[in-house]
Amino acid sequence: MRRISSGGIYEDKIGYSRAVVAGGMVHVSGTVGEGAEVTARCAAALATIEAALAEAGSDFAHVVRVTYMLFDAAEFEACWPLLRAAFGAHPPAATMIECGLIDPKYRIEIECTALLRAAAEG
Repeated sequence: MRRISSGGIYEDKIGYSRAVVAGGMVHVSGTVGEGAEVTARCAAALATIEAALAEAGSDFAHVVRVTYMLFDAAEFEACWPLLRAAFGAHPPAATMIECGLIDPKYRIEIECTALLRAAAEG
């Protein structure tokens, strides 16, 4: 098992890893991003997730499950083009939940599970 940190402020405060590699899978923790609007926050979260997946040996094409958590479900549609661009021809199974977040300023939190590239090819 391997643990990956992105250096986010809550990783140390709460005590969790950005991602954990185990059993041929990459489990990426709920990830938020900075920005003025939900789309900027979504793009920043996706960039953090992409970096964690790359460090683990995976990418968006190998994501099998994603969960989107939004403070306001009405803001989700604005994120669709970003999500479509990230997952392209390899859309994962997905769930969207409207809920409270650790701080409502974040607007969207994204978590996912991916196969390692080597595990998917083997």
